[in-house]
Amino acid sequence: MSEENKFSEGYRQEALELLVQVEESILDLEENPEDFEAVNRLFRAMHTIKGSGAMFGFDDIAAFSHHVENAMDKVREGLIPITGELINLVLSSRDHIKSMLVSGESLGPEELEKGAAIISDLGKLIPDDPKPDQDETDPSFIPPPEEPESKQINTSYRIRFKPDENIFSTGMDPVLLLDELAGLGDCRITAQTDHLPLLDDFDPERFYLAWDITLTTSSGLNAIKDVFIFVEDDSDISISVIQEHAAPELEEPPPKLGDILVDRGDISREAVANALDNQKKIGEVLIENGVISKEKINSALKEQQALKTVQKSTVSSTVRVPSDRLDKLINLVGELVITQASLTQVATEIDHTGLAGPVEEIQRLTGELRDNVLNIRMMPIGTTFSKFRRLVRDLSSELGKEINLTTSGAETEMDKTILERLDDPLVHLIRNSIDHGIETADVREEKGKPAAGSIFLSAAHLGTDVMITIQDDGAGLNVESILQKAISKGLVTENDDLSEQEIFQLIFAPGFSTAQSVTSVSGRGVGMDVVKRTIDTLRGTIEVDSRTGKGTSITLKLPLTLAIINGLLVTIGDDFFVLPLMSVHECVEMDMAEKEKARGRNILNVRGEIVPYIRLRDHFGINGNHSDLEHMVIADVHSKRIGFVVDHVIGGHQTVIKTLGPIFRNINDISGATILGDGTVALILDTNVLLEKVDKSVNC
Repeated sequence: MSEENKFSEGYRQEALELLVQVEESILDLEENPEDFEAVNRLFRAMHTIKGSGAMFGFDDIAAFSHHVENAMDKVREGLIPITGELINLVLSSRDHIKSMLVSGESLGPEELEKGAAIISDLGKLIPDDPKPDQDETDPSFIPPPEEPESKQINTSYRIRFKPDENIFSTGMDPVLLLDELAGLGDCRITAQTDHLPLLDDFDPERFYLAWDITLTTSSGLNAIKDVFIFVEDDSDISISVIQEHAAPELEEPPPKLGDILVDRGDISREAVANALDNQKKIGEVLIENGVISKEKINSALKEQQALKTVQKSTVSSTVRVPSDRLDKLINLVGELVITQASLTQVATEIDHTGLAGPVEEIQRLTGELRDNVLNIRMMPIGTTFSKFRRLVRDLSSELGKEINLTTSGAETEMDKTILERLDDPLVHLIRNSIDHGIETADVREEKGKPAAGSIFLSAAHLGTDVMITIQDDGAGLNVESILQKAISKGLVTENDDLSEQEIFQLIFAPGFSTAQSVTSVSGRGVGMDVVKRTIDTLRGTIEVDSRTGKGTSITLKLPLTLAIINGLLVTIGDDFFVLPLMSVHECVEMDMAEKEKARGRNILNVRGEIVPYIRLRDHFGINGNHSDLEHMVIADVHSKRIGFVVDHVIGGHQTVIKTLGPIFRNINDISGATILGDGTVALILDTNVLLEKVDKSVNC
């Protein structure tokens, strides 16, 4: 990839992240119009999109973003109120900029017309804007900067600016920032060359200069901060007010040279005192002069030290890494885990005392490396949750319902791969809650409910799993309606004795829908079956709980990661298999006497509870003799206790998941494979698919 393409792609990624921030900020403003910090966040995001767009050649995006930035600047000044019209326009602008980013600015006539209409509507919100000769609806039009009002009070600022040494690699020229500062008022710049290295050590790709700047302007502090908005995270920048200039007769006398040096931070006040008082510290001089006691000086010094400690800011840095590099790193760590297991097994067979220590140390280091690398791929689920605020807002408006979305556990972390694949299932579930679950305001009031419905989205860690719950306070599921629909579609018969949970699971059947009419939101019977298939492929489970008239709760149980899982290693004959440990509850023995009691049926009485099971030896057609004493692994799959009969249970195993080749694509009850320490391949069982086989094998 060329340098130009690299920077362009970097801008696209950054802009898409900023658009998420734009959406979150404007929705925050809709909930709380007095949230001035949200206004600032939105303005800064648009300012960055505009400035970076112009820098990297995205001129159309820069021109369009300018109009949104201008409107938000008027909001900051209190000239435009936060209204529903403004919120809708900002959201439409956000969508339009995203379309421009995705399409590479090659928009069709309809999109261009839509963008011009947004600009026109934004202009109508600013009645006092001057009307230039050029049409403001032209996306390429950027109005000239407004002249500062002469009546505003001028303020002198001290600015210290030291760019990051690697600023050239970002494509930024810091001199342009100085030129922008000079355009704000009377600007006096002094270069600082303290950090210039010797010629032999000089690197032309690095930047070593810093500047002290004195700026007198009426534009205000925000205008100065906006100049540095692109470099504020990586540069050392300090801005402080020196003096506000009012009427001449009210001007304060010029400060002394020593005070200026101290105030600028070029020299400490103690150093000034030393120079003035025979190089003695001010505290010593005061004590010698008997002005103050030593104890009070010590107390003041401690207070000073405490303030210095509080003022120290912790600098955090982040590195943007392509996801394919992380995937490769995960694969390499997986290979390392397999090799470490092989080394441990070989060391055990050799039984050499000098080898035990290093092998244990490698095992410990490999475990730490595995955990740290997996944590790199972890992302807070709040990044996914935040997307649904817009979804709920738009759908509730479309359906004429008032719905409040609340979230909990946004800090819960999951593997990035799982989070990306969770988007569609969660969208389907929330859309169904809005369309099918929550009633209209008049119906809710008749039932004694608040007119506004509620959707609660939460996430929490449970051991090595993550529980995600989507709960609404709507009408709930109609058990009788679901059952009748299932009978009419031939999914069940009238003679089937189904529990409430089993009836709820019918909504995940392909083509199943109880909607009376098809709408733009739902009713075609697609979506819920997609949800179940996606959750199954993620090795998760889905549970439904509903009460008529009270609401519905859907809980997704998912593993933290798909790269390396904890498994239970079992054997059938000479073959090895792995069951995901997250679903295993217990292991029990099953002898010939227990089999005879079942009278040929695949069920076992476990402490008074009847547990259906499937014999994996028969299911996979594995030949050979088996012992009279077998083991049954009892797992919890879709709220059912299911048994898997094997020959032997080996124990827990750190399972590095390897995908099977295309020749095995039609084998749906095997989800992958792993390599054991001795090089043997063990197949990973898909318990969700095997559950269907168990139901068919039970002879009641």
